[in-house]
Amino acid sequence: MERADLILTDISYILTMDENLTEYRDADIAIKDKKIIAIGEGIKNRYYGKTIVCKGKIAIPGLINTHTHAAMTLLRGYGSDNPLKVWLEEYIWPVEGKFVSYDFVKDGTKIAVYEMLRNGITTFVDMYFYENAVADVINEAGIRGVLSTGILDFPTPGAKTPDEGIEKTVSFIKEYSGEYVYPAIGPHAPYTCSPETLKKCMDVAEKYDILFHIHISETEFEVATVKEKYGKTPVEHLDSIGVLNDRVLAAHMVHPTEIEIEILSKRGVKVSHCPESNLKLASGVAPVPEMLKAGVTVSIGTDGTASNDDLDIIGEISTAAKLHKGISKDPTVLNAKEALLMATREGAKAVRMEDRIGSIETGKLADIVLIDATQPHLNPLFDPYTQIVHSSRGSDVDTVIVGGEIKVLNKEVLPLCRDEIMEIAERWKKRITES
Repeated sequence: MERADLILTDISYILTMDENLTEYRDADIAIKDKKIIAIGEGIKNRYYGKTIVCKGKIAIPGLINTHTHAAMTLLRGYGSDNPLKVWLEEYIWPVEGKFVSYDFVKDGTKIAVYEMLRNGITTFVDMYFYENAVADVINEAGIRGVLSTGILDFPTPGAKTPDEGIEKTVSFIKEYSGEYVYPAIGPHAPYTCSPETLKKCMDVAEKYDILFHIHISETEFEVATVKEKYGKTPVEHLDSIGVLNDRVLAAHMVHPTEIEIEILSKRGVKVSHCPESNLKLASGVAPVPEMLKAGVTVSIGTDGTASNDDLDIIGEISTAAKLHKGISKDPTVLNAKEALLMATREGAKAVRMEDRIGSIETGKLADIVLIDATQPHLNPLFDPYTQIVHSSRGSDVDTVIVGGEIKVLNKEVLPLCRDEIMEIAERWKKRITES
């Protein structure tokens, strides 16, 4: 027998989410040196080592949240029930201007990472400020983060000028790239960044081979603003200045035209669909079926908890699947397998890491989630994809493994203390309320 670092045995279903959507029943997974080394029946008879019996569990790849603002857990629900422009300008930006600091971001990220791990998220894409604080938390907790500082043409808590924001991004790339931290560059949006700023950001993305993360066409206000200023729609504008390519991850993309969808497909731009945030802020509904039909990679994001208000990707894909069936009046639209792909393999493509994560395959990093299917609301279990997408929730996650290391076991988050998380939330609530 060969030694393994970890063996998951007797898994009721393994949904690999690979290119063939291979499935296994009552099978095992062996892990060594952070990677998956074997999958299938009888693996437990070929390997020895630390073992977890997974009877009654469904194994899926680690879930990928392709757009959030992690530290905004400290503003969860703050300024709710307002349009995006009002919400940002009258609530979020003023309180951020007063409170955002290294400590604010570190504390808010601790809450977010606890919540994401508990919900089966093993990789997330962040855009905020003081990303060094985010990096410090995720290195401690052992969750993967694609991290970018928000760059805008006006002063932010992170930088007084866009050039300073870009310089800080370059320093961050050099200092923090590692096992869990994947630096990215984050120009906020085409209506808050000049063409010059956007092109400088793309130069950095290409030089250091990193992700270019940006909000595009989130609201009708944004579309109108860009058209008035540049005479083109947002996607056409970005294309005209040469900043659309396969390293671009566009958050929201609620209002693209047919021509813009063709451009997205042609340029290889990836999209992060954030249905619950877009619904809460009344931004609209992104034309996901049309983008998928055109060959655009569409992943799933939560956005920040100030506009969602949770970090539950399973809930997000359930909302997405039902929403697009209802809008299109077609029950076959965005079926359960397609929805789960958005949070796994398509998410990995969106962050340009499909060679490492996004599916359960030998040779890939062992980012694995086990869902507890031994509960009344998940039974009878005719189809595991359907039950995950339409019946389960983040709280059904039992075990989370990142790079072969157990981060959640028996629904308990191991790297972070729940009592500390609750104390942090209460302390910041008091500070913000008293201000």
